[in-house]
Amino acid sequence: MAGLRTETPAPESIVLHGQSRVLEIGFADGSLFRIPFELMRVHSPSAEVQGHGPGQEVLQTGKREVGVVELEPIGNYGVKPVFTDGHTTGIFTWEYLYFLGSQQAELWQDYERRLKEAGVDRDAPMAAAGGGHVHGHGCSH
Repeated sequence: MAGLRTETPAPESIVLHGQSRVLEIGFADGSLFRIPFELMRVHSPSAEVQGHGPGQEVLQTGKREVGVVELEPIGNYGVKPVFTDGHTTGIFTWEYLYFLGSQQAELWQDYERRLKEAGVDRDAPMAAAGGGHVHGHGCSH
């Protein structure tokens, strides 16, 4: 499939489980991952979450109950989830989904460490961004 590195196995199945809030994705190498929507949301590859460069990441909170209402296919290389909190700008390539699935334990530990360092609770509402707005990523500032 286009957009995949040769070492990334091709996806063979993808299922949204709304009740348990996980994306289940199977790859050609036999890997089957159940990626929680919360993990996807807090590690979204969007500029809103990742910022526009190193050190500009925006720590996401209050995403434990986030859902995914739709997965929009993006070419042959990934999907764009529509999250229930209105976030729609992250394009998740097959390679990135494989990374999220295979590195879940480490990513959760890193997320919990970042929360602790920031002195913020995982379920705290998102703080207002620098421009005083709660949603959006404010590229125009």
